[in-house]
Amino acid sequence: MKRRGNVAVAICCWVALAMPILCLAAQSRATTPDANPKTKIRCITAFVRLDRERYQPQISEAVEFLKIARTTFESRDFQVQTLRIATQPFPEYTQGLSREQTLQFFRNLDGLAQMENIIISIGPAYLSGNDGDAQANLLAEILKSSKALYGSVYVTNSSGVNWPAARAAARVMKELSDGTVHSEGNFRFAALASVPQATPFFPAAYLTGLGHQFAVGLESAGDVADAVRGVSDLTAAKRQLDDLFFQLASKVENVALRVDSERGWTYLGLDLSPAPSKEASITTAVENISHEPLGSNGTMSAVGVITSAMKDVGLRKTGFNGVMFPILEDPVLRDRWNAGLVSIDALLSYSSICGTGLDTVPLAGTTTVDQLSRIIGDVATLSVKWNKPLTARLLPVSGKAPGQQTDFADPNLLNAVIQPASGPESR
Repeated sequence: MKRRGNVAVAICCWVALAMPILCLAAQSRATTPDANPKTKIRCITAFVRLDRERYQPQISEAVEFLKIARTTFESRDFQVQTLRIATQPFPEYTQGLSREQTLQFFRNLDGLAQMENIIISIGPAYLSGNDGDAQANLLAEILKSSKALYGSVYVTNSSGVNWPAARAAARVMKELSDGTVHSEGNFRFAALASVPQATPFFPAAYLTGLGHQFAVGLESAGDVADAVRGVSDLTAAKRQLDDLFFQLASKVENVALRVDSERGWTYLGLDLSPAPSKEASITTAVENISHEPLGSNGTMSAVGVITSAMKDVGLRKTGFNGVMFPILEDPVLRDRWNAGLVSIDALLSYSSICGTGLDTVPLAGTTTVDQLSRIIGDVATLSVKWNKPLTARLLPVSGKAPGQQTDFADPNLLNAVIQPASGPESR
């Protein structure tokens, strides 16, 4: 018995000594980066010319295609986050319906989207039809009563800035701020300026062509940050990014063209815009290049290097292909915003060379339609001046004042401090 007791004591002692080592080894394995991480795809978006008389089989066909496309990509070391459908501007396929009939149609469409676990962009108001204001007002009602539908108002035209449309978009934002829980409805709405059809990213996605097409959007902010970590200068950063974006585009295109040939849906291209996430910040990539916090001197140059590398890729592209700065989707950018290092005016200046304009910008609930209209007008003016696609996705939060924190419940959104809107208060 004594010998057995000594053996037991020895085993316990060995376990006690070995356990920290085993735990450390396990922790090391858990934190060691995957040697071959999966390429992240934010979205595969199918473009469907919707016919309200047969929209259900059309949606079912598109969903079946998207699921097959996702399986094909994931079998080749991609990770796909969302499946999406975008249609032509909604006034085209609701023409002739009463207001209540239109709202019921979209309640049905929203229910179908939720059942299929997809999201649908129903296209912009003011792009087609004769009564843009009525379209915009109707869009606000559609978005207030849905969960999986996205929409937009187009605020430029062949003559330049469409000022009535900019004001209509501001009214929609105010309506969604006051009429949705936590004012989150504005996450599914944007004002579009010079945005071409067939971008895969929401809320900007819409169709003007025949449909039966698809596009891909990346979530590659982490890849970009890794590629430029430790670079010594802008030239080295550009060289690294040229290689990265060409590799990403080639990898996506090879799979997408296979899906195209096998399934009969035309591949329109890739939007290389390195969308950030809660886990990967494009701000980190910019700061790795500039070696300074975002908002410091050198930020514009760093953003320009990233954008230039995307533009140099000669493969099939669609959409923005620029740097995205969504305040409520990028944790490092949110921190810079909270610290007052980045403002709306600074983001507008970066938009002259980068991607999507003003994205998920939290504003006080007291922000007026006039103020929102002026901000949207600035984005549209910049877009017309430089002939580039930009959007304004502004989130005025009902009941919140400058200096207070947002309280969004949507898992896609971070929370941030509301900064004062620049300019005098409208009366």
